[in-house]
Amino acid sequence: MTTRQNAPTDRAELAPALQVSQWLGANPPASLAELRGRVVVLHAFQMLCPACVSHGIPQAIKIHQAFAREDLVVLGLHTVFEHHAVMGPAALQVFMHEYRVPFPVGIDMAVPGQAIPQTMQTYGFRGTPSLVVIDRRGAVALSHFGMLDDLQLGAFLGQLVAQPAEST
Repeated sequence: MTTRQNAPTDRAELAPALQVSQWLGANPPASLAELRGRVVVLHAFQMLCPACVSHGIPQAIKIHQAFAREDLVVLGLHTVFEHHAVMGPAALQVFMHEYRVPFPVGIDMAVPGQAIPQTMQTYGFRGTPSLVVIDRRGAVALSHFGMLDDLQLGAFLGQLVAQPAEST
């Protein structure tokens, strides 16, 4: 399994900044630093990725619906590394409407002359779907490529959310 998980007592470094060219949807954050004190679930996807559509997006929506915004925030990251011409902002806007994506989605910043966008490179994503969980301190608590079981992920998120914001 490609999951990286830090124990709550680890002095992990802060999650790298998101390199986003544009946000779609309601209430996009100014930065990850703005969200410190809350757990952040970052769901990296491509709209033409079958596992993203069948599992990742529905899972991210369930997480968004299950937790209070003051405790946990879900962010989408549309990280296109193939079929660039057909997955632009207008197509993503339609996709978000059709799939009723209720959380903000950032468009991963393109790198001129390279297929792999900037945040995907920075976080070392191997593909989509990828999931990153950032704890209340702003450190990466989990990074996973592929699908994760809903129950296991929910239990992990519950543990992070249960930690008092002031002790993180």
